Amino acid sequence: QVQLVESGGGLVQAGGSLRLSCVASANIFDIVYMGWYRQAPGKQRELVARINSGGSTIYADSVLGRFTISRDNAKNTVSLQMNSLKPEDTAVYSCTLRRLGQTYWGQGTQVTVSS
Repeated sequence: QVQLVESGGGLVQAGGSLRLSCVASANIFDIVYMGWYRQAPGKQRELVARINSGGSTIYADSVLGRFTISRDNAKNTVSLQMNSLKPEDTAVYSCTLRRLGQTYWGQGTQVTVSS
């Protein structure tokens, strides 16, 4: 069973930065992608950013140019550097990992951006 543990959420003022990190529970092979989704109150969960095993990335249009996803394959970690944060970035951010036809999720970490 894959477990994902997130860290780095918190409260920040608009324009500030946060860095989220996610560590997988053990050495895992055959990872298709790792990434981050978010869900704001009353809204559906949405993709923030994802990075595949080859290093290719995709981002939501709303975060392009502000957020950067990175991955350390040796440590099975994925990080999300979030700059120029906006109040509309406020949400629970969840780490995700896909391998062997299954998708795994972390418990989520709250990010709150005050105006």
